[in-house]
Amino acid sequence: MGHRASPNAALSSEDPLTASAQFVRGVGPARFELLRKLGIETVHDLLFFIPRAYEDLSDFRRIADLEADKLQTVMGEVVEITGRTSRRGLAIVTVVLHDSSGVLEAVWYNQPFMAQRFHYGQRLVVSGKPKRSNAGYWQMAHPRVQPLEAEETLPVGESAILPVYSLTEGLRQEQLRRILRHAVAQYAELVPETLPESLRQQRQLPGIAETLRWLHQPSSLEQAQQARRRLAYEEFLILHLALAHRRRDVNAQLRAPPMTLTRTLDARIRRLFPFTLTRDQNRAVAEIARDMKQDKPMRRLLQADVGAGKTAVAVYALLMCVANKYQAALMAPTEVLARQHWQTLNSYLAHSRVRRVLLTGSLSERERRLTLGEIRMGQVDLVVGTQALIQNDVAFHRLGLVIIDEQHRFGVLQRAQFRNLGGDSRLQPHYLVMTATPIPRTVALTLFGDLDVSVIRELPPGRKPMKTQLVPESKRRELEKYLRSEVEKGRQLYVVCPLVEGEAEDDAAGELFREPTTVSAIQKAATGPAAESAGILGGSMEPNSFVQPTPYKGAEEQYEYLRQGPFRGLNVGLLHGRLDERRKESVMERFRRGEIQVLVCTTVIEVGVDVPNATLMVIEHAERFGLSQLHQLRGRIARGSVAGECYLFADVSSEISRARLRLFVKTTDGFELAEADARLRGIGQFFGTRQHGVGELRFANLISDVDLLEHAREDALQLTRADPGLRQPQHHQLRQAVLERYGGRLDLAEIG
Repeated sequence: MGHRASPNAALSSEDPLTASAQFVRGVGPARFELLRKLGIETVHDLLFFIPRAYEDLSDFRRIADLEADKLQTVMGEVVEITGRTSRRGLAIVTVVLHDSSGVLEAVWYNQPFMAQRFHYGQRLVVSGKPKRSNAGYWQMAHPRVQPLEAEETLPVGESAILPVYSLTEGLRQEQLRRILRHAVAQYAELVPETLPESLRQQRQLPGIAETLRWLHQPSSLEQAQQARRRLAYEEFLILHLALAHRRRDVNAQLRAPPMTLTRTLDARIRRLFPFTLTRDQNRAVAEIARDMKQDKPMRRLLQADVGAGKTAVAVYALLMCVANKYQAALMAPTEVLARQHWQTLNSYLAHSRVRRVLLTGSLSERERRLTLGEIRMGQVDLVVGTQALIQNDVAFHRLGLVIIDEQHRFGVLQRAQFRNLGGDSRLQPHYLVMTATPIPRTVALTLFGDLDVSVIRELPPGRKPMKTQLVPESKRRELEKYLRSEVEKGRQLYVVCPLVEGEAEDDAAGELFREPTTVSAIQKAATGPAAESAGILGGSMEPNSFVQPTPYKGAEEQYEYLRQGPFRGLNVGLLHGRLDERRKESVMERFRRGEIQVLVCTTVIEVGVDVPNATLMVIEHAERFGLSQLHQLRGRIARGSVAGECYLFADVSSEISRARLRLFVKTTDGFELAEADARLRGIGQFFGTRQHGVGELRFANLISDVDLLEHAREDALQLTRADPGLRQPQHHQLRQAVLERYGGRLDLAEIG
């Protein structure tokens, strides 16, 4: 939090909050070393070590008093542990608990490791919704379990809500709970209040001392939630104050070249496109042109659904800039995507006098030197490239516009690296960042809070509806025969694997899906337009039908299997992130020309690759991907006039996997899928926020806390207008919190 910056190793201090946590009652030198493994160094760190969950023991029952299908808690002793495998290969672990009134079975499916987590005679607190088994016993499937230490007693009354903390080996829940009780009692009142009283009253938020008590010792789940919401609001407020001040400073200090757009120029640019822009594209063009006419730098995010046509809008902006006698640059995250943009631009500008070059890391030394000289001397109007564009030896003659594609793959701070490339130190280029990864509005307001936002949801006319199907393993041979026949008719096929050879693909390692713990978010999100012919090949989604019992098959292994087996005699290619750039481009070019009929690949083809004849896709182990990533992959086969067909193989033995993939099969709306993805995985995995310069949000959830985010953003703007430097006495702690957390990351050397 922004309450104070915690030093890494403060052994003593005049401020008790920055003193070492070692001296909190119940810690001591040995236990302090365990706390350090959890990132706890100081008293402040300890106070703000948030519970990962709460155990609600308020509806505590004897086993004999349980009611069916109602969330309840029991305590029992482990009397039996069994593990078996069903006829279909599903691992089943059963733990039998006994209390003075009866017996309960706790059951886990496809989680054989659960048998190692318990031992005979162990006391467990178990929460779940019981059902009667065929044998007449009460049974809970996949319950929440909290082991009780030998000396630990069950809480009752107001202490029936137990915080559950992340632990490290050698540290037990009851020990950490006791330490936190001592810390809160001794230090909570010493934590300075960051939020002004007026804001706390307006938003009905508890004070910080009360918040800490409710966080670690709530008397109800509502209290715990109130405490978290207070801390989440504070996080949002501090972030949006930082963004507001950054934006204010940019608008006050920086100047950009104002550009003109006449009707004649508008018509000339539009004539280059072999199609008419959609309503959403025209609105985005108007917003961008309005920004570029100003003498303040445009800072705009253009986000579009897959295939909605953001590239055409970007080309319009580039040509508007060039027509005003300024240079323009387009930066892509990979060489494959940079070359894709280069080919698109060349197709539009085939008969144009616009001078253009491609600058990537694979140029020879001589080619690079000549290209840099042309850029520096102003002999080039338009530059397309990768991160090679922001190397120290790159200098532009008169840079007027920078477009950064798929910005979330770079990180917001890299925009600043263009500042010194423009030739005229008095002027900054206009900035347009764009993505075909749909972003929920709340996420965009936070990760790109210093930008204006344009959205393209409308797809160009003539696009055929997509077919998406989940295929049981038993139908694999049948599908392979069908796909072979379609490829022999002239269509092309992607086969996507999450791995290269048993390890996470380098350029997707942060994207692979980590299983969440709830289904409700997915069910809430299932409101988008249905995919054509969406469904399950071969019947219902029975878990055992879809389990892939073999180890994950990497792209290289899959490539060998397909070219020697079901696709023998076809031209099968292989593409993944470990190939050098020249090899990647060679493979993609052969695929574009139709020389390669089947491309086995990893997520290197996720963004931007455009091969209209490739209208078939198989995704292996689809449960390993996030919803947004699956949508990006599916978007590769929505580029032509023939309806795309996407087939998924997946392990859906867990309820979560089934729910996620049902949603993906059902809807083609990228924004609906993005919202579900962000809610399920958390924004850290949705975008990899460590790259964004805004840091991880510890308390706030960008999707479920939308009301808090809106309130915090509104309050931040009002505070910035009323007290631009946060200099008033009641804002002193807030100002310190903003500077401590974001001063270095967002160039806020000083506020005001």
